[in-house]
Amino acid sequence: MANTKCLGLYIEEHLIKYAKVSKDHDKLKVESFGIKFYDKLGKAIDQVIQETYSQKTPISINLSEEMYNYFNMFSLLTKTDLQKAIKTEFDALCTDKGYNPNVFESRYAVVQNLEDRQKVRVIHVAENKIELNRRMQQFNDYKLVNVSPISIAIPNLIDTSKKENSIIVNIEDKTTLTTILENKVYDITVLDEGSADFLTKINLKENSYSKSYEICKNTTIYTSEGKELETGDTAYLEDIMPTLYNIVGEVRKTINTAAQKIDKIYITGTAALINNIDLYFQEYLNDYKCEILKPYFISNSSEISLKDYIEVNSAIALATMGLGLGVTGMNFKELSFFEKLPDWLKIDVSPDKTPQEKKKSGGLLTFDLGQKLDRTEVSLIRVAVALFLLVVIYSVFSGLLTSQIKNKTDEAQESIDSTTAQIDLAKADTREISSRIDDYSSIIEKLESANERATDSSKTRNAIPNLLNQIMSIIPEGVQITSIENTTESHIVINAQSDKYEQLGYFKAKLASDQILLNVESTQGQKSGSVVTVTIEGDLP
Repeated sequence: MANTKCLGLYIEEHLIKYAKVSKDHDKLKVESFGIKFYDKLGKAIDQVIQETYSQKTPISINLSEEMYNYFNMFSLLTKTDLQKAIKTEFDALCTDKGYNPNVFESRYAVVQNLEDRQKVRVIHVAENKIELNRRMQQFNDYKLVNVSPISIAIPNLIDTSKKENSIIVNIEDKTTLTTILENKVYDITVLDEGSADFLTKINLKENSYSKSYEICKNTTIYTSEGKELETGDTAYLEDIMPTLYNIVGEVRKTINTAAQKIDKIYITGTAALINNIDLYFQEYLNDYKCEILKPYFISNSSEISLKDYIEVNSAIALATMGLGLGVTGMNFKELSFFEKLPDWLKIDVSPDKTPQEKKKSGGLLTFDLGQKLDRTEVSLIRVAVALFLLVVIYSVFSGLLTSQIKNKTDEAQESIDSTTAQIDLAKADTREISSRIDDYSSIIEKLESANERATDSSKTRNAIPNLLNQIMSIIPEGVQITSIENTTESHIVINAQSDKYEQLGYFKAKLASDQILLNVESTQGQKSGSVVTVTIEGDLP
């Protein structure tokens, strides 16, 4: 269950911006806000919490030294494989830069890669564990529930129903450029330049950081169309303008390299309090609408000036993160089991509180004890509480185990479905290959048959001339061939005549001995007058 109230604290080197935000269903309300300058951070935090009555209110703060990296991964990876791939990429990056990856605590968000739809874009955020723990230790006595990068939190103040691509220029101590495409945080650029640059320069002259801050608020930037603006403190423009000029240049670069067309530029942070800063941006970025970022849920009819709200935009955004809004998975605060329990499970057995105070504190078990408990009563309450917590812990862990089993089952089913699909594709390929093999086999048989016929035809076509040449070389004088017939594929029938039997016999023998014909046979000679005729048969070799 999301918190209904949260105190957002945006902490810089010299000041804290704070805003206490409540949530009633979908309605957000800023209950209290302000800024506090400090010399000792811990003391300033205590003062803010006391002044806003937030001793037990959930608190959300910003990271201090986060690092951003981007990885492109295939969209078909399972959640487990994606986590492993991201860790591998970050470890490789640390190796290249000479970092120890174990020094960092990291989180990531995944969005669709707009330049390659088959991949996802991973926004990876890493924070030094030492700096993170040092910041969180300041809240050991309070209910710290969320630690998030301000660049991820600040888009919570935009009305997403407008469906516009935008860049949020948050000019705090450092400047962050958050690019929002298709209502998703797509890119974050951190600039070393920011309000700290010109506030430090002014502070050297005024020797007061709070006075420098007020000077900044009262400064007016003159524009080409702003001739009527003749009031305000302009003596420090030479300290402010170089920083703003460089920031505008970086914004232009970000616009030019964005994956989609940018529709609007939002300006927020400390520098947003400078009069006419939106007009200054508009002059240099005249193709894009530039305006000061106003929280979408704050009405213009509010009794409080919008500029006062804008001053603490970063704190309001962090409070909304603590209320469960915005990009999930970016909380660097690991909540304990008891911190994750909802407020209605709180147990209050203190005899010192009035019934009204106990009712106000809430909780499932609230005992109205008018006097000090004896040992037996304390023991019974401890046993009851222990049994109750045992049931709660069992229920929670059963739910977690069931959820993990379901997740693993879903992953296994996903893998099975993928494997089955691949097997079906392989079977289809096999059937296609078998069909092609049958077609090719039929074609090969036809080609072989045609080749055999061509070979036989060529063989037969050349055999008769060769036979005649060979017969001419062996035919005895006085033997005449009256006919030669190729009766079948290789069978030859020769009719010959002579006036002598022995010459015909010699001719037959020569055909056989020289293997001009195989299986040579002849008929008996038939004499008609003085001419003897015979028929000789044989096969071509």
